[in-house]
Amino acid sequence: MFGNPRMLGAVTLAGLLIAVNWTIYVGAVVSHHVTEASLGYFLNPIVTVAIGVVVLRERLRRLQWLAVAIGLGAGVYLSVDFGRPPWIAVGLALSFALYGLMKKRIGTSLGAFQSLTSETAVLLPIALAILVWVEVSGQSTFAVDSPSHPLLLASAGMVTAGPLLLFAAAARRVPLVTIGLLQFITPVLQLLCGVLILGETMKTSRWIGFGIVWVALLVLTIDSIRSIRSRRRLAGAAECTAV
Repeated sequence: MFGNPRMLGAVTLAGLLIAVNWTIYVGAVVSHHVTEASLGYFLNPIVTVAIGVVVLRERLRRLQWLAVAIGLGAGVYLSVDFGRPPWIAVGLALSFALYGLMKKRIGTSLGAFQSLTSETAVLLPIALAILVWVEVSGQSTFAVDSPSHPLLLASAGMVTAGPLLLFAAAARRVPLVTIGLLQFITPVLQLLCGVLILGETMKTSRWIGFGIVWVALLVLTIDSIRSIRSRRRLAGAAECTAV
């Protein structure tokens, strides 16, 4: 990979994007904005579709255009409700959608484990520089409350890497529509965690905004299911004709 500048550039950009995504999410959690973070992952499929149009020049079907329009309307509504653009949600959705774009550009050149290892290797010098700066400036907390705190910090890396590897492995075995539907579990759990466990408040107007996003996701899901069924029918018809 290091002998291929184009591959190295794509992996480096992918690593930086996922690092930005992690940083925004951790910041959202520690600043008590878990519900807004969940909104970001609800918006992610819609942003991914929009990037497909803008960057890859893909053509959208009618229902996909409708979903994007509803999602945009939800973003405007929530911006008014928040009194500001929902920067955390937008940052999470955009960074993860762009990360997916870079993974698509990398394609099958690298396997799941090789790709994640390469991204980690690229981020390692940056992480070490930050750790050195934090230590020198006296802001390090790694050794505080030893050994529980250091163990929790170290295990956070494994908790992060595990699902990424499992997702990459599942993507090769599970239908795309199923994967798309399963991805909704994450923001649902984040929303429930923020409201029921962490005690974050959700006004009625905020629930309405989330509801608009869910309508967009429902439209997108219906379109995906219809598209898959249509392709299967065409494939079946082609096989019958061939026989």
